[in-house]
Order: sequence, then C-alpha cells, then structure tokens
Amino acid sequence: MIVIKVGGSDGIDYDALCADVAELYKAGKKLILVHGGSAETNRVAEALGHPPKFVTSPSGYTSRFTDRETLEIFQMVYCGKMNKGIVERLQKHGVNAVGLSGMDGRIWEGKHKTKVRSVENGKIKILRGDHTGTVEKVNTHLIELLSSNGYLPVLTPPAISYEGVGINVDGDRASAALATALKADTMMLLSNIPGLLRNFPDESSLIETIPANDVESYLEYAKDRMKKKVLGAAEAVEGGVGQVIFGDARIENPVSYALEGNGTVIS
Repeated sequence: MIVIKVGGSDGIDYDALCADVAELYKAGKKLILVHGGSAETNRVAEALGHPPKFVTSPSGYTSRFTDRETLEIFQMVYCGKMNKGIVERLQKHGVNAVGLSGMDGRIWEGKHKTKVRSVENGKIKILRGDHTGTVEKVNTHLIELLSSNGYLPVLTPPAISYEGVGINVDGDRASAALATALKADTMMLLSNIPGLLRNFPDESSLIETIPANDVESYLEYAKDRMKKKVLGAAEAVEGGVGQVIFGDARIENPVSYALEGNGTVIS
C-alpha cells in the first residue's frame, strides 16, 4: 500500500501526477491519493473578500486560522474544485476514482479545537472561533471497502469532529494517520520542491536520506509549512510505515521518480 499526499501549492503539475498514478494503479499498485489545495483556497478567499489568515504557534508551526466562513471556503475548494478536478483527470485515464473528504463516512475523525494560540509581535494571543483539529481516528473499513472493489480513493481535508463539526486538519499529518492505520509500506509527500532542503530555497542542498530513528532532528531545516511535513513523516515512521519520501510534484512521472529513491527518503 502506498499513500500519496500531493500538496496544493502553485507549480504542481496535477496532469502529470494523475497520468503517473493511473499507470501505476493499472500496473497493480495499491494506492490511496490525498491532496491539498492551499494556493487555490487563498485565491478564492481573496476574491470572496475573506482573505486567509495564518497563525504561528508558540512551537513554530504555521497553520491557517479557520473560522466558520473560512471552513466553508475551504470545503468549496478542497472538496469541490480540487477534489473533483483530480477525480476527473483520473477518470480520463480509465481509473475509477472516488473523491471523498475526511468528513465522509468519518474517514478522518478528531477533536475540535475551538481556540488556537498564536504568536503576534512576540506575544502569545488566544484566537477563538477556530475550526481545526488533529486526526485521531481513521475509518479504514470504508477505505478498504473502496480499494478492494476496484475504486481508487481520492481524499482531502477537512475531517469531522466527534460532535459532527467540520474541522480543518493538516493534510500531511492526516496522511500519516491514514498510512499508519492502513499499515502502508510507503507514504509519499509531494510538493513544489524536490524534498527537504538543507539551505532553503537552494534546491541543490537537497537532503537525500534521513534515518527513520532521527527524523525530528531534521526539523531545523524545515521552513514554514515544511515543518508539518517533517512532523507527519516522523509520526508515520513511528507508527510503522516502512518509508516516507518527500518528492517533487512539478515533474513528469513524480510518483515513479520518487519510488526510484529520488527526493528525501526516510527509512
């Protein structure tokens, strides 16, 4: 089982990604595809007059502040435009893909955090009205039901809270929870850089390998949202996933290229 998470930043080639996924799937690879949509969400939010707000936690992690209106925009883009666009591409390649959010069938479930701590001008502030959380439970039965009956699941945040409220969750960490629950051999995190860079944004400074027992010590090289990817990778290998690969989603055959050991390989 390979869990592939592709980000939502500008520069990602979704056509190339879907063509590659289709070839691997038809060749018998068991795949689950997870995607983001951050850049398009930002554009839509700006156009709707509700621009995105990002917060940095005291521990240095950056995330989107998700009030109710932001959550609805998030659902519109992630569950609508992005998810169905990927499903359509895969269907054109003859793959019977099914697009679902983490809310559907409670695929991803977790606790709703209604407030978040944010560092602003050196001071810690409490922001209320948030709709975020962390995936704590995975409905593997639904995923395996689809997979075993000839469907390729295409998943996206948000998740659902225990009380039945939509919550924005980090896609990389949600993918780690999914890969762990499914006992995946490989989890792949594809984005608009070739992997973890020692000197961001210098792509020649790619870190090619990271020992599975030493992932968190590489957090110092992770900038901004890359921190969540490294954290997700650490959670995945701790949960028993065989290997995690940070790969490049801007190129032809991005999944195949990463499976050949290109990018940053954690094992």
